[in-house]
Amino acid sequence: MSLHQPNQGLSFKYLKEDLPAGLVVFLVALPLCLGIALASGAPLFSGIIAGIIGGIVVAFASGSALSVSGPAAGLTVIVLNGITTLGSYDQFLVAVAIAGVLQIVLGYLKAGVIGYYFPSSVIKGMLAAIGIILILKQLPIAIGYNKAVAQTYHIGSIIIASISIAIILFWEMPMLKKYAFFKYVPGALIAVLVGVALNLFFNTTMPAWALSADALVKLPVAKNSTEFIGQFTLPNFSALGNYQVYVVAITIAIIASLESLLSTEAADKLDPYKRVTPTNRELKAQGLGNLISGMIGGLPMTAVIVRTSANVNAGAKTKISAIFHGLLLLISVVAFASILNQIPLACLAAVLLVVGYKLAKVSLFKEMYKLGWEHFIPFIVTVVAIQFSDLLKGIALGMLVAIFYILRTNFRRDYEIHQEKKSEGGSINIMLSEHVTFINKGSIAKKLSDIPNDTIVTIDASKSHYIDIDVLEIIYNFEIAAKLKNIQVNLVQVPARASVSGH
Repeated sequence: MSLHQPNQGLSFKYLKEDLPAGLVVFLVALPLCLGIALASGAPLFSGIIAGIIGGIVVAFASGSALSVSGPAAGLTVIVLNGITTLGSYDQFLVAVAIAGVLQIVLGYLKAGVIGYYFPSSVIKGMLAAIGIILILKQLPIAIGYNKAVAQTYHIGSIIIASISIAIILFWEMPMLKKYAFFKYVPGALIAVLVGVALNLFFNTTMPAWALSADALVKLPVAKNSTEFIGQFTLPNFSALGNYQVYVVAITIAIIASLESLLSTEAADKLDPYKRVTPTNRELKAQGLGNLISGMIGGLPMTAVIVRTSANVNAGAKTKISAIFHGLLLLISVVAFASILNQIPLACLAAVLLVVGYKLAKVSLFKEMYKLGWEHFIPFIVTVVAIQFSDLLKGIALGMLVAIFYILRTNFRRDYEIHQEKKSEGGSINIMLSEHVTFINKGSIAKKLSDIPNDTIVTIDASKSHYIDIDVLEIIYNFEIAAKLKNIQVNLVQVPARASVSGH
């Protein structure tokens, strides 16, 4: 480690870098916390709670210097389905708290390597599916659809959402990133400010286009500390007798852990100092965050790559920036809730529509297709399965398909074969791969049975570190049977059957 490299603990040496970075992350996180709560069918205040806990508690407990945690788009489907399945938000909170306990246990079981065992095709399929669901769920809000009053669209909502999307996309043009204002002030924040201004303009000049109270953010406004504390929703522990609570909890724990580990890995790659986050400690930190969030009414959370990227790009050096962003979220909801309630839901829908498109953009489907069927099929199966079932079932089906292709690939790559042109006394050289397992039995047995009479066969195990005893049985049985077909068998460094474990 360089003497000038910041460590991964708390340090106040870099406040001049960390505090401005924390402000930038706060500006990015605020509309996302509200938008994700909206998309999840949960109280908007729950998104802020999760952002505060992710920013303060998880950042403090985590070993990551730059990762930022909070409510994640990847969990919106789970939250929405979970609340629907369990019947109420307070029962869903029990599942969130249990998921936190499960994550802590996973951390102590050293399950931090779990992220390495999920194929990227399935992970990308999961994210693309979430993107599609976000788009489908947010479009009605963006156009002002209101089932209660039989309103199919609202011109004010459409104008605000369209302008918000245009601002966000304009803000992300590469040519603008060289200017500090466009680099450090997020487009989503500008879209929200413009949306508020537009609605105020409609109120005074074109009342028919103005949004009703139902189309605006609804955060509870506390007059004193007692009222503020009363805004928190407590879990309904009578739900502990409902087995579905545990199904939802396990789903949250798996998906939140996976997304956190992948986001943390990405954060380490973005880190200019290339510090490595201890993954088991990260699971414990995320579990602690979800446990507390579930106990006081917050959404489940993960490490989030969008906020982490903003943190890195803003020049953060230590976890102080993430903690500062959490404190700013707390201050905003305590002191400025009435101002936040002026935000049109169409603005938040616009933010999430852009997030959804980024997750499920057409170029991703083209990229996966170009990688070949063994990547594209698990990817597309995961996407489709999630649309027609739920996240966990979709991922499980995608994993099964991915495993099929992995086994199929291993089945084909268990050996290399060099064969002379068919002639009298021809020779065949079979070079076994580094690891030959029981999966390879079928292809090796078939190849050996197809070898013609009057052939010289060399089976070379000089590159092999491990050969399964079942495969050795096939080789030695072939050596015996080969005499009947006038096949000469030469074995090169093929171990005796009894010594396979030591080979």
